[in-house]
Amino acid sequence: MKLFIDILGWSGSGFIIFAYALTLIENKKYLGFGKYLNLLGGLLIAINCYYYNAIPPFVTNLLWSVIATLTIYKSRNKKENCTKTQCLT
Repeated sequence: MKLFIDILGWSGSGFIIFAYALTLIENKKYLGFGKYLNLLGGLLIAINCYYYNAIPPFVTNLLWSVIATLTIYKSRNKKENCTKTQCLT
């Protein structure tokens, strides 16, 4: 079980680093994918921290995931509203 939790934690860290790298590329087509990587990475690290009873990083990564979720929700709403009003941006 410990090995599985460690793999989750390292995978989450890798996802967040990859998401950050995608933002540095500054290509809009990858930014949406980065939001999902942040969400998944934060959740995986939070699971790892909870298992090891590391509460401060658990809370930090849980909030990271909540922020990613809100960002995804906001971008979807914006996209739906633009589709209805035929936005060009």
